[in-house]
Amino acid sequence: MTTNATPLTLFGADWCRDCRRTKAQLDELGVEYEYVDLVATPEAADVAHEISGRTNIPVVLYPDATHHVEPSNDDVATKLRELSLI
Repeated sequence: MTTNATPLTLFGADWCRDCRRTKAQLDELGVEYEYVDLVATPEAADVAHEISGRTNIPVVLYPDATHHVEPSNDDVATKLRELSLI
């Protein structure tokens, strides 16, 4: 894993099934990330919207400044491999 890179940021909410799935995937893979709970921190929804241009969640912001919105597990795994995070 790259030690100098900013960890991933996952914008989500516990009521969101896709958010729980992506969070579980990152946990299972042992990938370091910052979780931004949009229920506990509603103003962060503006940040997620600014990143993605959409209101859908989860938004996964990668260390290389790219992002996914509502990604599949395969999308996340492919990107993590590309970044040598898994």
